[in-house]
Amino acid sequence: MRLASHPLWLVGFRPFFTLACLAGVVLPVAWALVFAGWLPAPDSRYTSVQWHAHEMFFGFGWAVLGGFLLTSTKNWVNIRGYHGPALMLLAAAWAIERWAIAFGGGWPDWLFVPAAGLFLGTIAALLAWTLIRHRATDSYRDNLLFIVMLPAFLVAKFQLLAGDFAAGHGMALALFRLAFLVMLERTLTQFMKAAFQVAILRNARLDMAIKLLGLVLVGEFALPPALTAAIALALAALLGIRFFFWQPRLAFTRIDIGIMYVGYLAIAAQLLVEALGHIADFVWVGSVSVHLFSFGAMGCVIPAMIVRIARGHTGRKVVFDAADRAVLYVMLAALAVRVLLPQLFPGAYLLWIALAAAGWALAFGTLAWRYIPMLMRPRIDGREH
Repeated sequence: MRLASHPLWLVGFRPFFTLACLAGVVLPVAWALVFAGWLPAPDSRYTSVQWHAHEMFFGFGWAVLGGFLLTSTKNWVNIRGYHGPALMLLAAAWAIERWAIAFGGGWPDWLFVPAAGLFLGTIAALLAWTLIRHRATDSYRDNLLFIVMLPAFLVAKFQLLAGDFAAGHGMALALFRLAFLVMLERTLTQFMKAAFQVAILRNARLDMAIKLLGLVLVGEFALPPALTAAIALALAALLGIRFFFWQPRLAFTRIDIGIMYVGYLAIAAQLLVEALGHIADFVWVGSVSVHLFSFGAMGCVIPAMIVRIARGHTGRKVVFDAADRAVLYVMLAALAVRVLLPQLFPGAYLLWIALAAAGWALAFGTLAWRYIPMLMRPRIDGREH
């Protein structure tokens, strides 16, 4: 079998969910060891905090988002999608970018600059080209948001690494938040109908208001704090109203769907914490706002999505068995350990970071052990991709 025709390279979620699981094991443990002083910081051009923030969003986060968008965009516009050599080059670019960010401290600019932006620049261009070229056959008219967001991710990355760290970090979080809002809006409608035969509220004006407010917050760094707080509160309120009509009591009877509702609530809670930070001098232990999102939204939603996509898109029945459900409960525990326990017992902060990192690594290590072999094999239903 030629390497380019190996099942791993048939569709985008296969290599990038593989990379996401591996990054989910390595990155949090490495950060916990660096933070505790047990491991030297990477030989990077950046501080260890910049490295950690960048890799959370643009290493792990974009492995997941890249895999999801490479798979979804081809379905949205009804084309074959990138595969074979194109995916091999993207995966290599992802690995090169990770190495450059972590260990490129002594590299000359002519080598470091292209290496550090190689993956995101390439995948953003390819995805944008797909959506623009096939705009007429796109199933979702609001995918115009992604056409705007993809280049904005590059701006956020540049700001985080070489400009205003706070602005870039906030912009990256806002872009991921918007991407998750779009994804949850689309997928939860399908999941609730399939699982419970119920239709959750979809009001075009409400949905669009939520997405537009989320888009405005991408430019938070340029807005007055009071206006940012008002927009964040308004968005949290609209999310709360919609949540009430999304049958949460029914959803929470199943962990595989309920955990995605937890992710939805974590986004609303993160917005409230962010708004509070703009209008009051309130001090949390640890970066509560960002970790509400990283552990609450990303950490809870992503494992459930990996299981669903890895099973469904390899021809298997989408059923969460005991090990899959255990992964989700581990991530819920990691959320509590990283966000709640430091507020109650701040003296053990190093312990909470270590336990949260261990929980994250355990969850994604379990996913890697269970699902990477599936991603390496052909579909079991005989279809190509």
